[in-house]
Amino acid sequence: MHRLSTALGCALTAVLATAWSAAPPTEPARQAAATTVRTHDGLVRGVARDGYRTFEGIPYAAPPVGRLRWAPPHRAAPWSGVRDATRPASACPQLAGEVPGGSTDENCLHLNVTTPEGARPARPRPVIVWLHGGGFTTGAGSSYDAHRMVTRGDVVVVTLNYRLGALGFLAHSGLPGSGTFGLADQQAALRWVRTEIGAFGGDAHHVTLAGESAGGYSVCAQLASPAATGLFDQAIIESGPCTGSPDRPFAPSSAPLPTARAAGAGLLAKVGCGAARDVMACLRRVDVSRLLAAQDSDQHPAYATALLPADPAAAIAAGRFHHVPVLIGNNHDEGNGWAAGIIQAGHRVAPGTWPDVVAAFFPSPGQAKAIVHEYPVHRTDAGPVFGAVIGDADFACPTAHTDGLLAAHVPVWRYEFADEHAPPLTPGTPPFPLGAPHASELPYLFDLGGRPRDLTTAQYRLADTMIDYWTRFARTSDPNNPSSPHWSRRTVLSLAPDHIAPTGTAYPRHHCAFWNTLG
Repeated sequence: MHRLSTALGCALTAVLATAWSAAPPTEPARQAAATTVRTHDGLVRGVARDGYRTFEGIPYAAPPVGRLRWAPPHRAAPWSGVRDATRPASACPQLAGEVPGGSTDENCLHLNVTTPEGARPARPRPVIVWLHGGGFTTGAGSSYDAHRMVTRGDVVVVTLNYRLGALGFLAHSGLPGSGTFGLADQQAALRWVRTEIGAFGGDAHHVTLAGESAGGYSVCAQLASPAATGLFDQAIIESGPCTGSPDRPFAPSSAPLPTARAAGAGLLAKVGCGAARDVMACLRRVDVSRLLAAQDSDQHPAYATALLPADPAAAIAAGRFHHVPVLIGNNHDEGNGWAAGIIQAGHRVAPGTWPDVVAAFFPSPGQAKAIVHEYPVHRTDAGPVFGAVIGDADFACPTAHTDGLLAAHVPVWRYEFADEHAPPLTPGTPPFPLGAPHASELPYLFDLGGRPRDLTTAQYRLADTMIDYWTRFARTSDPNNPSSPHWSRRTVLSLAPDHIAPTGTAYPRHHCAFWNTLG
């Protein structure tokens, strides 16, 4: 039941991803014109639009194919002439979901740059590098249209692809970079930014690394990675707490190298390479679609590795991380989307079944009994209570814990996105109101899939305020600005259309004291 529920959660994540899978709309010709920038690898031609410029599909590393499959990223080859950068490149290999039809194209290590109209090398702007979420199995940088953040916040935004699934996180003994290829890709993109972003009008010495869900946890991993030293100057972590663990299956986490290698051995057996004389040669001949079908639905970066020596939670608890300012937060109803998906898949949650449902996620009898007592289910509230358990255990309370660990060493600002009427990310009617579930803050920061945000006037005001906070943080390492309510480092700021205030003033607190006791 535990594995089934985890799979259901991953499936729901893929469904959520379809909310931004539509192709970006075509802009009127009068708003688009060619614009060219010279990089160290060659010229790129992008598009000048109304108040901003876009450059898409720029390679930051060589295609990880052939002998470079499961190898650390190599430098991209220079090109002659002018490279077209007017449309996104392929997403990294993944099953259908956020990317319609999925992808089997391994030539995917590309990034996208969106820059304000007036940004030039002589007047550089702060840079935000965005790492997409998707459980380390799905997602693409091109899904996040950043032009509103760019034009309102006067910043440069870089979105990128990194290797996913088994291609990004396979662990095998004797394989350099084992279990961390996707994280290495992110670092290669950050090195590209340090070297190249000045030509696009970005400040290479003023870089904020940001991400959501698996992208947020990737930021945690980069904070803890010695190899990321000097690659970024601030960090934003959305719904990806650094203290995630495998026994909390809905939030991203890392795995010890022996566990990752055991999972890798299982993949080898599934694709017929387990007994091969040259295992890696065999694996590199396996078709991408077969790898995708064989890989586990759960994917984790591996620690106890060269790139990630320790679990990010342990590294941060010990103060062994890059000491940069951090903006971190979660959504008020993180677990509701998963709870609704599991209920809609036919798993009944009611007072009579509640102990068995809890036991599926927390096999320890003592833990399960304590959770049932702390979160009683009644006839009319089973879904929201189930969602609260997932949200508190996997996101809200680990985020609070991460906040405390980080704040012992660096300035930290913590938020909670709490718009109880956030636009739904999935079609159809859920079995109960979802409130502010996982990923629901994203349309306030980006146009997902290039589609304009479907927000009310009050929600647009909230979106503008959030962009102001995020981009001011990128500019000054402090989110406070004259046009928005003050955000104190000693409080958690609740973000909702009708109030922006410390969380205790409008919403009940999460059960974090209970989870701290439960362990």
